[in-house]
Amino acid sequence: MHPSGMTAHEHEVISGEAAWDERYRSRAGGIWSGQPNAVLVAEAADLEPGRALDVGCGEGADALWLAGRGWQVTGVDIATVALDRAAAAARGQGLTVNWVRADLLADPPAPAGFELVTAHFMHLPTAEREQLVAALADAVVPGGTLLFVGHDPSDRHTTMGRPRVAAMFVTADEVAAGLDRDAWEVQVAEARPRSATDPEGRPVTIRDAVLRARKRG
Repeated sequence: MHPSGMTAHEHEVISGEAAWDERYRSRAGGIWSGQPNAVLVAEAADLEPGRALDVGCGEGADALWLAGRGWQVTGVDIATVALDRAAAAARGQGLTVNWVRADLLADPPAPAGFELVTAHFMHLPTAEREQLVAALADAVVPGGTLLFVGHDPSDRHTTMGRPRVAAMFVTADEVAAGLDRDAWEVQVAEARPRSATDPEGRPVTIRDAVLRARKRG
């Protein structure tokens, strides 16, 4: 049994490389919108470009938005199919991104390597998420920014399709609690509402758990 309460098989079906590759293959035209996440646009637009790490980059929309604004971007994902699509999109837009296939739980990024580390909607059980956030925080240089966005637990009570495992939802305050307040200034920690459409086509308000923090120094 996995620590989240899932069986090992259930965990692999949700989080494993093969499962994600199959999910991407199932939609030849792409499974995401091709547009950058709204929270990234809102929270990173005022940052001075430097080196950025986009964690769980998928088909590359966030990484390409950052690259288009002058960032030196590394996009990391576990799914080869997604990275191939991201690389093709980068070529089509004339942008350069360093695409890396990696499991950051097993192979975390080097410490103090990035002015911005951003992770959107990493569906991980609590222990693994805490491990990942700690590694991502270590990867931020002094003066740099950590941006973490997840599904707020309130989404479980909407009609939106969401993972059934409660441990995969997180509040911004829970993520912030994992940061050393002597080393970090938490600038934003909130459940930010946005409009969406559920699987039946009905309008619904959902909330993103948004954490933006600056490493002191």
